[in-house]
Amino acid sequence: MVIAGPTAVGKTALSLDIAIELGAEIVSADARQFYREISTGTAKPTNEELALRPHHFIGHLSIHDYYSASMYENNALNTINALFEKDDFVVMCGGSGLYIDAICHGFDSVPGYDPQVRTRVQGYYRETGLEGIRRWLRRVDPVYYGQADIANPKRIMRALEVFLSAGVPYSTFLKKSKVKRDFRIRKIVLELPRNELFAAINTRTGKMIEEGLVEEAWGLYNYRHLNALNTVGYKEIFAWISNSWSLNTAIEKIRVNTRRYAKRQLTWFRRYDDAAFLNPADRKAIMDYIKGS
Repeated sequence: MVIAGPTAVGKTALSLDIAIELGAEIVSADARQFYREISTGTAKPTNEELALRPHHFIGHLSIHDYYSASMYENNALNTINALFEKDDFVVMCGGSGLYIDAICHGFDSVPGYDPQVRTRVQGYYRETGLEGIRRWLRRVDPVYYGQADIANPKRIMRALEVFLSAGVPYSTFLKKSKVKRDFRIRKIVLELPRNELFAAINTRTGKMIEEGLVEEAWGLYNYRHLNALNTVGYKEIFAWISNSWSLNTAIEKIRVNTRRYAKRQLTWFRRYDDAAFLNPADRKAIMDYIKGS
């Protein structure tokens, strides 16, 4: 059972309710929650929530580790298959569409990590910015450029790394058809009216500040160049620490950038023609959909 949706829509609470109801364990598909050093700004489940049902792929990496969607595919499939040996259901919960697709659709084999190539691409990004790497990707892989999240520099740089390592466009490695898994997959995408979602994002941002996001970011400031920290919430506070703007401006930018991120997530999930799009408050419709499947 896949529970997807934009940030702040209520995925964590719902996935716990479903997992408790079904006696299932939860597999995270939220790339921001993979890293143990970042918690407040990624809205990880609380310790109390984690104690309610076993969770997998939360805090299992360091921000210094290299990780990719294809690596997640292998790791998560091993975990899911092992869980199905003892349980009838597994609940996957997250907002990272690429990682959900890795399990539902699969990837072809993609070249691994080459430190020298990564250094070259990151250097170009520092010199030319997001627009520079966009132009580069558009020139060498127009197919992937047309479907990529071009607001996400990590996705663009990974595609460029593959191109430089393999000598062929990243798009040639993408699956042209869905793989067949040994288990059935059902998807629910949670959605709210836009004004309600944006209000929830604003509330969550305020809660993160109250719970210590600024202090957490201060402790990570020396590592701000790492890909894992190039994410909404941290990069705005890093900019404040660097005296780029005031703290109030940084907090407002977190709200704005989180809303933009939620819109991109929704655009991704609306491609799912095999999902039920439901309001997280409509628990009866959700459970009826699950039990009727």
